[in-house]
Amino acid sequence: MSDAAIYSKQGFGARSGFGQRAALLVVDFVNGFNDPDMFGGGNIPQAIANAQGLLAAAREAGAPVCFTRVVYADDGSDAGVFRLKAPTLGALTESSHASQVVPELAPLAGEYVLRKTQPSAFFGTDLAGWLAFRRVDTVLVVGATTSGCVRASVVDSMSYNFRTVVVADCVGDRALGPHEANLFDMGQKYADLHESADVIAWLRTHEA
Repeated sequence: MSDAAIYSKQGFGARSGFGQRAALLVVDFVNGFNDPDMFGGGNIPQAIANAQGLLAAAREAGAPVCFTRVVYADDGSDAGVFRLKAPTLGALTESSHASQVVPELAPLAGEYVLRKTQPSAFFGTDLAGWLAFRRVDTVLVVGATTSGCVRASVVDSMSYNFRTVVVADCVGDRALGPHEANLFDMGQKYADLHESADVIAWLRTHEA
């Protein structure tokens, strides 16, 4: 029996669908995660390239846009267990080049740039309230890495009862095995998977 058949037999893989108003969450598409000598590699550059059209469509539709950055204090005073597991994350400070959003997706004035020290964009931040204030019921997720901060953000998005869409060609990982496994698992349990072309088409019929 295939993996998909096992999950289907047990009742996984249903669709949560789109709601009425979406926001775009751009998770950690920063220079350090686009650099194979730091945290990048794999299919991350292609995911960034694919996300450009989606970001343009979200802006055109008037959808709220939030970018996340991993940012630690220069002196390491806010470091925790995540830094114990991945000490090199300490290079991601407020002023470091590695922690800046990639120029291809540079935030515009009025778009939210959220700093975080944990994998999830929601943990210890005001993101859920920011989305609720803007009447968002659907979170479109792009970013890096699929198996790390994207997955953690997707699970928390669903846990806050946001309909959650992973834009499959706009998320990337340093290694393809974890990328593919986590895409499959998120699609079975936490989110709907869509290609960017489908999401762009939806956005064009749901302008804010």
